[in-house]
Amino acid sequence: MEPFIVSARKYRPQNFKDVVGQSAITATLENAIESNHLAQALLFCGPRGVGKTTCARILAKKINEDGTQKADEDFAFNIFELDAASNNSVDDIRSLTDQVRIPPQVGKYKVYIIDEVHMLSQSAFNAFLKTLEEPPAHAIFILATTEKHKIIPTILSRCQIFDFKRITVKDIADYLKYIAEQQGIEADEDALHIIAQKADGAMRDALSIFDRVVSFAGKKISRKSVTENLNVLDYDIYFKATDLILENNIPDLLLLFNDILSKGFEGHHFINGLASHFRDLMVCRHDETIALLEVGEQVKSQYLDQSKKTSQEFLLKAIDLANQCDLKYKTSKNHRLLVELTLMKLASLTYEAEKKNNRSVLGLTLTNFLIPAAHFFKKDLDVHGGTQEQVQRKPLPERRVETLKSYEEKTAEPSKKEEPQPIEALAEPQPASPGKKLNIKDRGKRISGLSIAGIQAKRDHEIRNQEVIADTIEVNTSPFTQEELEKLWTEYAQKLLKKGRPILSSNLTISNPKLTGDHSIQFTLPNHSMKKELEMEREPLM
Repeated sequence: MEPFIVSARKYRPQNFKDVVGQSAITATLENAIESNHLAQALLFCGPRGVGKTTCARILAKKINEDGTQKADEDFAFNIFELDAASNNSVDDIRSLTDQVRIPPQVGKYKVYIIDEVHMLSQSAFNAFLKTLEEPPAHAIFILATTEKHKIIPTILSRCQIFDFKRITVKDIADYLKYIAEQQGIEADEDALHIIAQKADGAMRDALSIFDRVVSFAGKKISRKSVTENLNVLDYDIYFKATDLILENNIPDLLLLFNDILSKGFEGHHFINGLASHFRDLMVCRHDETIALLEVGEQVKSQYLDQSKKTSQEFLLKAIDLANQCDLKYKTSKNHRLLVELTLMKLASLTYEAEKKNNRSVLGLTLTNFLIPAAHFFKKDLDVHGGTQEQVQRKPLPERRVETLKSYEEKTAEPSKKEEPQPIEALAEPQPASPGKKLNIKDRGKRISGLSIAGIQAKRDHEIRNQEVIADTIEVNTSPFTQEELEKLWTEYAQKLLKKGRPILSSNLTISNPKLTGDHSIQFTLPNHSMKKELEMEREPLM
């Protein structure tokens, strides 16, 4: 039985054309080798698992090939790999510089690959500067790192920098499909897309996940087996949740969330996935943006079908609500309640029955609107003893509406049970000035106080008995002089002193007020605080 080799090692590219997702960098390196324009210090930086070390090994092998070597000739003795994470001292760098002086026995170049170069110490970087700036003609240094910002600027300025990018989901899925065909494994396209999304742009991680899924599912990889093994939520969960939201079905939506929690998933993971689902639905609404959807063809058709049921306004509000829940999740003490409240708000976005009557109460807006609980109960059924009986409603008696004329005629007739009693005139008070006397005569006909005629008669009676008394106000027409102003000003200051307000009294006596020509008083104070105190006393002073 052959020993098992992981796919990341078994399918490591041996040529530049086999490198996935880095076509610009591989083309640049190939052209540099052919034209003999290769720098002596190269820096490969980028995320993990994107091909930095692989490209460094391919480059180290290619630069010594000139077409004259034998088929079985190997240049492995010309390639030196150094792990800077464990060899990060000054002595390790000095030992490396001593080896650089020795020319290669076979081939033209000696290649030194230093991986994780950002782990070197500050003194090791300084010891490496001179050798890196002026290396021997037969030496080429290839530095690889995932954290470019940790390398000192003097090292960066001496290297030719190549930035490796993350590998796209499509490229990873296509490469996994190729490997599955090589191993005779039947794999669903959607399953490979889930693995590619889980890898987050790293081919090494994708191959490691692929090996794990193959060990779990065998020769047939389905979407269900991948989601079960990777412990991720399937697309169907989000499609079902969105359908319940569009149907305003809050009870079933909460039950679905409870099932998700019972499977061991966190609410934060679910709400983030739901926000991404809404985003994917939005990009499906336009033909130009469908390319942004990184899923298989089968799932893409499901997205297209569900996007037709939604509106852009709904998706924008839904993404905003899910994003707000994501931001509040870490600070919330009750995570489940926060997610459930967000789900209820999402399910209430398309409920139009009572939105038009919803007003801003205590700062709530339409996005915080919740469907009332009465919406989910049947009002016409009475559940009693396990059976449902129809509630018989008695018809309300018809209300008889009488016209104003018939009502006045009815109320104007004397009552048969009660005889009208004459109103005795009260003793007339002596008026202060000559005016009309109050004469109340017996009326032969009573008018109801509830009728319009009765109200009008009462108003006419009040108008006839009103007396207009003209109050005469004597106005002093003599001019107000400066002497009178100073006298009254001093008297008011004395009153304030007697009332126990000596500070304000002394402020009023600092200077004399001046009466200006535009009927205003001018008073000068030495500072702003006195002015404020006087302004507070303005109304009593005037």
